[in-house]
Amino acid sequence: MRHEAFDIVEQGSLREEPISFEIGDTVDVHCRIQEGNKERIQVFSGIVIAHRRGSGVTATFTVRRIVAGEGVERIFPVHSPKIAKLDVKRHGIVRRAKLYYLRDRIGKATRLAERRPKKTE
Repeated sequence: MRHEAFDIVEQGSLREEPISFEIGDTVDVHCRIQEGNKERIQVFSGIVIAHRRGSGVTATFTVRRIVAGEGVERIFPVHSPKIAKLDVKRHGIVRRAKLYYLRDRIGKATRLAERRPKKTE
């Protein structure tokens, strides 16, 4: 049960155009990085293994990728102003809400089959 005052305060921090992606999608997350007085964009590419933990401003998603043979996961707040944009590269076929089983897999076993759009005639 949430207090009404929290909802009013959170409305100003919510993203105006929501990010659209699903579990199993391969995404590029463009993050703003502040270095001194300069700002640059850093891209983090990987598979979305968890989505929408929390609600409202506290909603997050987890992206996993393999770097030099080691798994790296980052948790991003959905409504963070640090996320410049999110590009969906592939849509994966999944039957789970959380893909934590990918943590135990290595190599080609971590690949997901691609979901292609249905043809409409």
